[in-house]
Amino acid sequence: MSQNLLESIRTDIADLPESGIVEIMNYGRSLDRDVIGLWAGEGDLPTPKFICDAAADALHGGDTFYTWQRGVPPLRAAIASYLSNLYGVDISAERPIVTVGGMQAIVATVQMLCGPGDEIIFPAPVWPNIFHAAHITGAIRTPVTFTFGNQGWKLDLDKLFDAVGENTRAIFINSPGNPTGWMATREELIAIRDFARERGLWIIADEVYGRFTYDRDHAPSFFEICEPDEKLIVVNTFSKNWAMTGWRIGWVTVPEALGQVYENLVQYNTSGVAGFLQQGALAAITQGEDFFKNEMLARCKTARDIVIDTLERLPRVRLAPPDGAFYAFFSVDGEENSRDLCLRLLDEVGVGLAPGTAFGPGAEQFVRLCYCTSEAQIRPAMERLAEALA
Repeated sequence: MSQNLLESIRTDIADLPESGIVEIMNYGRSLDRDVIGLWAGEGDLPTPKFICDAAADALHGGDTFYTWQRGVPPLRAAIASYLSNLYGVDISAERPIVTVGGMQAIVATVQMLCGPGDEIIFPAPVWPNIFHAAHITGAIRTPVTFTFGNQGWKLDLDKLFDAVGENTRAIFINSPGNPTGWMATREELIAIRDFARERGLWIIADEVYGRFTYDRDHAPSFFEICEPDEKLIVVNTFSKNWAMTGWRIGWVTVPEALGQVYENLVQYNTSGVAGFLQQGALAAITQGEDFFKNEMLARCKTARDIVIDTLERLPRVRLAPPDGAFYAFFSVDGEENSRDLCLRLLDEVGVGLAPGTAFGPGAEQFVRLCYCTSEAQIRPAMERLAEALA
């Protein structure tokens, strides 16, 4: 009977693979031992009290009804102000749309742009959810692999542009990148923008890690070089900056002309984000700068130094210090299958990493370590890894 049920649904949906990251997490959680989990893209801090209080006050105050599909106006205005101040540009409050996390922003964007046979080009390794979101719509997914060497992860723009064909609808750019830590230069963004303009392509920009940089205030952004009515969709989230991963609230910034289209997509996918959650998000984006800089970013800087110092002393490890985001993405000489390595590290030393096999072509021998965590957690984790990988 079970097989008959599977055979009666869409084949491409039945064939969706389990997340390679979640597989490792589930295995690690099942072990009867102390496990330090550095597998997921989140920190170890709970959401700050001032954010929780704002949401709780709204909840207890009766903000429990259907609300604006695009997001409550004060939050959309605050997002526009935040982006305008950060990037030194004028972004209208009509452009941001509040979504159920950055993931819904990506899904709705792919739904809008791509049907069966349409193509998305993206540099890889890349966060796997974009790959499978495109698969669900029937889109063709074409990866263009980064190169990895002494200068770290590099994107060959000629190779990227040569991959574009007659069915290509969009180029997906995640910078700073998950899992590699690659960060596009302003010049690279301009080259991608100019090529997209020439070919009439959309740019989907995942700038979720745009504030997690270690030698500047923020990463170069398409906001700084594109016009308001450009074929540009920028995805972001409250999850990373303000320790709100479990809240599932993000936003997407679109040209004003697409406002009603996006409102329709929100309506028919989720019917909006809970009003009381949006009040928490409003507190985060208007009052959360000190928390971000003094807590989230500061602990990432400290942990990053510890991780890099440890891994660079291990002769079997090949690592390029990340330019942005909060991941170390490294390979270990003699280890051909990163999934097997991650399972073995859990069994032997109780440290959970994400396998490169989850991130597409070019990553099979790499593992991802999330260092958005406290010094008290990262030091014992690195001591265990040093023991296992020496």
